Amino acid sequence: MPKRALYLAAYDVSDNQRLRRALNVVKGYATGGQKSVYECFLTEPEREELLGRVGGVIDLEEDRFMLVRLESLVSVRALGVAVAPSDPSFYYVG
Repeated sequence: MPKRALYLAAYDVSDNQRLRRALNVVKGYATGGQKSVYECFLTEPEREELLGRVGGVIDLEEDRFMLVRLESLVSVRALGVAVAPSDPSFYYVG
């Protein structure tokens, strides 16, 4: 089974059409999240693919996208109605 790491994907897109396209790309890799920040468990090839796909959607002069790897040694604390991220046993990408 490929090794996956937990990432936070966040974006700020100024155009509504590009925003919808970026949302669709990121949600295809996400296991959870809300608004413009999503939790993604990614292999290295998936990380590269996500960066390439988002780069093809956003305007690099106007928009922002950030992919931050969260270290596995740090425990995640979820407050309120939040659900702690978990790496499911299978993924549907599409």
